[in-house]
Amino acid sequence: MNCEISENRKANTPRRRRRNSRVRRRGSVLIVTVMLMVVLVFVLAISVDLGYMFNTRAELQRSADSAALAACWEYYEVLAAGGSEDDADEAARDAAIEYVAANRVCNEAPEIDANWENDAGGDLVIGYLPDLDDGSGSIDVLQSSATNAVRVTVRRRSQMNGEAPLFFARALGRDTLPLNAVGTAALVRHICGFKTPSDGTKLGILPFALDIETWNDMLAGSASDDYTWNTVDQVIESGSDGILEVNLFPQGTGSPGNRGTVDIGSSNNSTNDIARQITDGISEADLAYLGGEIRFNEEGIIILNGDTGISAGVKDELASIIGEPRIIPVYSQVDGPGNNADYTIVQLVGIRIMAVKLTGPMKKKHVTIQPASVIIRGVIPSTPEDSCTQNVFSPVILVQ
Repeated sequence: MNCEISENRKANTPRRRRRNSRVRRRGSVLIVTVMLMVVLVFVLAISVDLGYMFNTRAELQRSADSAALAACWEYYEVLAAGGSEDDADEAARDAAIEYVAANRVCNEAPEIDANWENDAGGDLVIGYLPDLDDGSGSIDVLQSSATNAVRVTVRRRSQMNGEAPLFFARALGRDTLPLNAVGTAALVRHICGFKTPSDGTKLGILPFALDIETWNDMLAGSASDDYTWNTVDQVIESGSDGILEVNLFPQGTGSPGNRGTVDIGSSNNSTNDIARQITDGISEADLAYLGGEIRFNEEGIIILNGDTGISAGVKDELASIIGEPRIIPVYSQVDGPGNNADYTIVQLVGIRIMAVKLTGPMKKKHVTIQPASVIIRGVIPSTPEDSCTQNVFSPVILVQ
């Protein structure tokens, strides 16, 4: 009997051990599960705070970018309307403040310190950015006459807008976090030439040149003022608008048989080629004849071959672009007659055609123009000292 009991005990011992082992394993799994849940909650808490920080940072960046773009465009608009650098500066600051507030961050309208001292380290910096390829570079606030960039910094800090609040990180002793975003917008206003834009569009340059004396006399106040560009209705009206006009044609060039038409492209340009360039602009194929770009050399000049002059064959094309901004070459001298004339181009300037009449007696023919700002792609930037354009700008872009 005792032997049987002993045998039964031996038989039951492994079962009890296996049962006890399973109990111990269940206890271990429970401990690991609790630990993992704690870690998971911690990771989830950090993820919530990080997500909130990333969203706040993105909203700050949106506010800074939009304010920089708006301020830079406003600066250009004031200059284009004939305003001073100081007027443009004030308008740009107002635009920056408005757009920063309009782009809410965490459901609040942020503010910037748009100080009038224009500190290079301030929230709003307006000045000259030498290298547009390096949008984070230093902006020179002393060259106001060369201003081409606006930098806006939107901050969440204790002194401005308050630091961004944290939620679960408070358990680790951190309640808030300072954040900021920087947006820099710029345009090119110092230009030494043009090339085919990267988007394949054509250049709005007319193949008609004006002498520098007539252009300078107009800028000095010696010209007529018979037409107005109605900016609201986008039409030309009779009457004075304070912007003087001159006649692009006919003007004497000093070259027999030539009245200001130049070849931007093949020297064998036909009337059809000129008509195409008036309405469509200068193409990549046209620029190929000039080495792929129209650019001032180290002496600050471009030599263009002359043509025999504007003819009535292009009057309809010229009339079709009345009111539209275009660029024309300005020359200092002409050498040679007719098709053999060489024009020494010293500037490329923005204009608007106000009226066209190319039929009837010579004394009644005219292509009347006035200065106008032109926004154009494909610009070749230069330093302020080497710039050879007037009233010509690139579009405003974000560079940082």
